[in-house]
Amino acid sequence: MRRRRILIALVLAVVSGIAAAYLALGYLQRTNIVPTPAVASSGTLVAVAARDLAMGTVLDPADVEIVDWPTASVPVGYARSADEVVGRGLITTVSAGEPLLTSKLASKEAGGGLPIVIPEGMRAVSVKVDEVIGVAGFVLPGTRVDVLVTLNPSAEPELAATRVILQNVQTLAAGQTIQRDQDGTPQTVTVITLLVTPDQAQKLTLASTKGRIQLALRNTLDMEEVDTTAIRAGNLIQKADRPVVKKTGKRRVRPQVEVYNGAKRSVTTF
Repeated sequence: MRRRRILIALVLAVVSGIAAAYLALGYLQRTNIVPTPAVASSGTLVAVAARDLAMGTVLDPADVEIVDWPTASVPVGYARSADEVVGRGLITTVSAGEPLLTSKLASKEAGGGLPIVIPEGMRAVSVKVDEVIGVAGFVLPGTRVDVLVTLNPSAEPELAATRVILQNVQTLAAGQTIQRDQDGTPQTVTVITLLVTPDQAQKLTLASTKGRIQLALRNTLDMEEVDTTAIRAGNLIQKADRPVVKKTGKRRVRPQVEVYNGAKRSVTTF
């Protein structure tokens, strides 16, 4: 009889312990002290950049990372796997964690480097520069410039003329660099490559061979083109520098000749 009572007491103790543990677990979960089991993700797999990538880079497996992206905000043109993007070149810069979209990638056949950055119908033309023409090294990839040319069709210095021949032209490369420095550090280079149309390419080439070109750096956000006229060296001389003849306001005296015929006198005025 005594053994039976002990057994009943043990069973009640076990049941009470289980009930207490269940109640305690429920309380802790309600107060977020114990995390609830993870729920399976319902996102979409998206290929993103594993690191910051420069324009013209040909992607390899180490450049790509597959992440779980919220389905509601999946970007247009995303890639699901690394196979879809590996071997393709970037036509723009991409930051770490940024989706590798088809709009930012060239075809596998196009390769990498500068050629894939040139839009269809446009041309890349390189011109020789020095520190003055290159605006002290601040003409960097991605900046925009106006192109001026100075010509002298004769041997007379005052007939030399300067005119803006191209406006709002994008710089593709400074030297062999197509990636812009994030800090905008000046680069001393001897060649600048500009993105132009075929007609502009002809004009730029002729200007660089027949005269002296000069680049004018402009605000990247300033897209407005203005009408300009050529300025000649002779026009730089102000009118005030010319000799000025002052008027005295006196009446002009006309010459006269006196003629005497015997005692008779006559005056002739011219």
